[in-house]
This record gives sequence, structure tokens and C-alpha cells, in this order.
Amino acid sequence: VQLQASGGGLVQAGGSLSLSCKVSGISVSTNVMGWYRQAPGHQRELVARIFAGVGTYFVDSVKGRFTISRDYTKNTVYLQMNSLKPEDTAVYYCNSQGRFPWGQGTQVTVSS
Repeated sequence: VQLQASGGGLVQAGGSLSLSCKVSGISVSTNVMGWYRQAPGHQRELVARIFAGVGTYFVDSVKGRFTISRDYTKNTVYLQMNSLKPEDTAVYYCNSQGRFPWGQGTQVTVSS
């Protein structure tokens, strides 16, 4: 299984970024997929999750600002991040319940 996250960058507070996670080896339609992040000096945390059926989950700190979606045809999971805050700065990863190697992730930096 390979999980390739991309789309990070440097953005000012209040801005937006859209992350993509190209998945190979498992289907995003039949597996719970999640976006995680790890800031310097902090543990990796779950940010958002999309379930195999219907439903999503967001950590309280991003509710109303982030959305998660998937494209079955591209086997890709997305994280749309709006109204970004400096505290959103982290390396973002995708995974399925942490079952697979994490990969390099994609750096998101939000300047104040």
C-alpha cells in the first residue's frame, strides 16, 4: 500500500489549501481514510476521517473549516482546508487507521 500526500505549501492566515492523497493498494471506497498531522514537538493527531459508507469526522479544532472527500475513480482522498490558522502548521499525512507506512507527508505552513 502506498499513500502519497501532496498539495501543501505556505499560505497566510485566513487562506486555503487543498491536499490530495493518491492511494494505491487499497480502495478508498471500502476503507476508512483519514488525514493526520504532526506539528514539531507534538504527536501525530487525527484531523479528519471519511468512512467507507456515509459519514465524516473532524477534530474540534478544524470543524467548519476543513472538509474531506474522495474520488473513487482516481482512488484519491482530499482535504480542503479553509480559514487556515498558524496552529494548522504541520506535516499532513493520509492513512487508513494508521495501518500502513506513513510516507513523507506534505508540509503546510500558515503564516500570521
